[in-house]
Amino acid sequence: MSSYIPLKYYFDGELAQFFGHQISLIYPEFPRNSFIKGVNNLVKELELKERVAVISKELHKALGLPYVDAIGILKQMLGPENKTEQGMFANGYFLMPIAHYVEVYGLNDFDVSMDALYEITKRHTSEYAIRPYLLHYEQEMLEKLRIWAIDENAHVRRLVSEGTRPRLPWAKRIDVLSGDPYMNLSLLEPLITDHSKYVQKSVGNHLNDLSKTYKEETIEWIKKMHKLHGKNINWTVKHGLRSLIKVNDQDALAFMHRVGE
Repeated sequence: MSSYIPLKYYFDGELAQFFGHQISLIYPEFPRNSFIKGVNNLVKELELKERVAVISKELHKALGLPYVDAIGILKQMLGPENKTEQGMFANGYFLMPIAHYVEVYGLNDFDVSMDALYEITKRHTSEYAIRPYLLHYEQEMLEKLRIWAIDENAHVRRLVSEGTRPRLPWAKRIDVLSGDPYMNLSLLEPLITDHSKYVQKSVGNHLNDLSKTYKEETIEWIKKMHKLHGKNINWTVKHGLRSLIKVNDQDALAFMHRVGE
């Protein structure tokens, strides 16, 4: 039986060699040897998120190009879209440093960065990288997210829910948009009946996050949605109320009993 290897060790010199090779095919001037050496020297004692940040920083240093040009090169490494709901967190981890690159270096180029995150999330995820943009470009992001919420790609629709979660794991907590839980809930409205289980799970997780701070608003909204959609959303709302159910919250239990769950 093979022993478990922590994910952080994926982000090491071997991955740097992969990046160096791929980028050199696109941009022959890329100093691949100094890039690989820089990553090797810096990641050894670091944890996962810090390793991702190091690779992103070393990419920025080695490319030495304006952001728009650099991300244009990195986008050519993305590979084919994932057409399934599996493998996003098994085959796409190498894209984490590229998403981090957009997160850190792309804030002054909103449209270019949104295009990059849109493409990345169809292959891995942009749920962490998108969060600074929510803080810096809230209105522009709301417009973008409403378009993405009806995108044909399930991974893009999931990003609308997952990227705006107040308590997204591995990420710094953020408040609800505009300080109003109904702003978040309005983004979830077109997703509550999504046919993708992948999206349904994210919506449930988002509702669960909201229920911990905005219980009344969340339950009120769920009741409204249930009147519109009935038992088709039972699994999603039960998943969204799971923390309240776990502590025997009477309002959540009464609702679930009423809808037959």
